[in-house]
Amino acid sequence: MIFHDRHDAGRQLAAALDTYRQPPPPLVLGLPRGGVPVAFEVAQALGGELDVLVVRKLGVPWHPELAMGAIAGHGVCILNHDLIARLGVNQDRLDAIIADETRELARRELAYRGPRPRPHIAGRRVILVDDGLATGATMQAAVEALREQGPRELVVAVPVAAADSLAEIEELADRVVCLQTPCDFMAVGQWYQTFGQTSDEEVLALLARAASPRSPPAS
Repeated sequence: MIFHDRHDAGRQLAAALDTYRQPPPPLVLGLPRGGVPVAFEVAQALGGELDVLVVRKLGVPWHPELAMGAIAGHGVCILNHDLIARLGVNQDRLDAIIADETRELARRELAYRGPRPRPHIAGRRVILVDDGLATGATMQAAVEALREQGPRELVVAVPVAAADSLAEIEELADRVVCLQTPCDFMAVGQWYQTFGQTSDEEVLALLARAASPRSPPAS
């Protein structure tokens, strides 16, 4: 299964989440930036509230797309100590990357939220959405950040995932919905025809459309 783009993946993912149409509507949280177009379609289909949960990947210095950990709000920091040791990333370099990503997390939180309060989590059904799982580090950090806020049910939903990463997330979430776990998984982007970088402007536009009384479907 190859998705046309993130919106197409979101519409297909929403069909697999159809049981969440029943009231009360869920809170759908997209992981910026790429998870937000997927989450937008899920929220539209389920009649849910759309918001974002900012999480930052801690990329290996010479291979930024490879996650050696991730950070989220409330001081959550997930580290893959085995990978860090195997690659020989020293503590000073790790600390510098964490500091840089902490600043970027704060910038994005301010950019996406502005004066809006964070959504209420306690006692709610929350669906956490990304465009896919590779190492799973960012999703793990997101789940940990949410879990301490007491959701009634915490669902992780992704269009595609590496099987081993998905198995780790299944240990953490109440339910995991994934459309495919290819045996030849190499990267999330290989399962999309169009996988350009999602911009801050697109994230803001989708949040604004979701908050309007009637949001037409995205193209």
